[in-house]
Amino acid sequence: MDYMIGIDLGTTSTKAVLFDDQNQVVAQANYGYPLYRDTTDMAEEDLDEIFVAFTNALGAVVRKAELGKGNAIKAVSFSSAMHSLIAFDKDWHPLTRVITWADTRAVNYTEELKSTGLGMEIYQKTGTPIHPMAPLSKLLWLKNDQPDIYKNAAHYLGIKEYLFHRLFGANKMDISIASGTGLFNIFELDWDKQALEVTGVTKDQLPETVSPYEYETGMNKELAAVLGLPEDVPFVYGAGDGPLSNLGVDAVQPGVAAITIGTSGAIRVVSDKPVIDPKGRTFTYALDKDHWVVGGPVNNGGDVFRWAKDNLFDAEKSTAALLGQDAYDLMTEIASKIPAGSDGLLFHPYLGGERAPIWDANARGSFFGLNHSHTRANMLRAVLEGITFNVYMVSLALEEVVGSLKSIQATGGFARSPLWRQMFADIFEQPVTVPQAFESGALAAVVVAQKALGQIDDLYEISKYIGKSNTYQPEPENFEAYRELAPIFIRLSRQLQTEYDNIAAFQRKHARPAEKK
Repeated sequence: MDYMIGIDLGTTSTKAVLFDDQNQVVAQANYGYPLYRDTTDMAEEDLDEIFVAFTNALGAVVRKAELGKGNAIKAVSFSSAMHSLIAFDKDWHPLTRVITWADTRAVNYTEELKSTGLGMEIYQKTGTPIHPMAPLSKLLWLKNDQPDIYKNAAHYLGIKEYLFHRLFGANKMDISIASGTGLFNIFELDWDKQALEVTGVTKDQLPETVSPYEYETGMNKELAAVLGLPEDVPFVYGAGDGPLSNLGVDAVQPGVAAITIGTSGAIRVVSDKPVIDPKGRTFTYALDKDHWVVGGPVNNGGDVFRWAKDNLFDAEKSTAALLGQDAYDLMTEIASKIPAGSDGLLFHPYLGGERAPIWDANARGSFFGLNHSHTRANMLRAVLEGITFNVYMVSLALEEVVGSLKSIQATGGFARSPLWRQMFADIFEQPVTVPQAFESGALAAVVVAQKALGQIDDLYEISKYIGKSNTYQPEPENFEAYRELAPIFIRLSRQLQTEYDNIAAFQRKHARPAEKK
């Protein structure tokens, strides 16, 4: 049997999925690592912890393949979280941990760049909104706040590029990941001169950009032995997790949107050319040079649901454990008892600042409309609805750029929750389809590998492997509540923006020592 492995490098875990020659899942392994928030606005990962998680996950599924019994691994391919940054010195010693997309310490330099108009000029060439998530802003922060690191940095990579460097000694970045750095000109397919001038970084400090179909062979012998893989197995670069999520749920036709809610979230559609929003609200990232994903990312997805579980329902979490029940299932069961609209309680989910639709790293979360009748169950449903309303706001901006959305394909952890799926259908007033293939990112990475090795000619062949789908139809009895509340949610998010800077400044000034690990 010939196998392929899809690797999904996420914000808090790495997953490896073993696929057979019919692209069916045979085995999977998932290993987590912490996201360090030692100080306000920090969000970093440890390089060694990521590498251990990666080797554990990959090694686990390789063992399931039982190589040497007529079985072979034909390729390993990657879907990766975007916007990460790691600085190395000239001898490739790391100078930083992984500074992730969720890190917002560059907020001041981001706002300065946006205020001059230069930010919009750069956005119009790179397709990456000016925000602390992007390596562009992170480099400005290093330059101003970490001058010793900036001065000694000879190389900059992201999380996936670090793994390839450690495995193969390579110094390359696929154009999909590059297109999310804020440093890459998506029309010229090269590092942007103006963005480099702003950061003071040279092309020599950045990786060579390559196609997502590029691959490496000749792995480090010791690491190959640890993984149980032959040294000549191709490792395909693959692409960013956002673009591959669209491919993985077959949301590649015009007007077909993919909504993903994992730790964070996004809504995206595929275009055959780069598309720029005149208002700078949406991103444009490459899947490859012929397919571009246009959309908006949100910082606050499943992590907000986790916050609610951990802080509002601690006792219920313990009860679920005693009963052998999944805590999230119990939470959604509790929320389902509350009617649509949470009895007039709204929640703005901006616990980690926000990217789309407001692009404000200083944004903060809030409940609005609380009264004596509201319970924790109301609060929980309002949290789920708030995340959904926020993605709906992004969709309104996206439609201004790419036109009306015809249908929605859902993926990510939320797609496993019937309540949440129905909530999206009701708020968007559109059918929401959930493909059977939950491991959409890893599947898409494998299809990229098949194209890289010449096994298929067209990425659209993925439609053969998506499997059966479940479609959730909107329930008209819920329309009235959501139609009334959505405009309030949107207006309120704009009105609160006038005070986000002030409350964020207060929080930074008065951060308690207990919050610093």
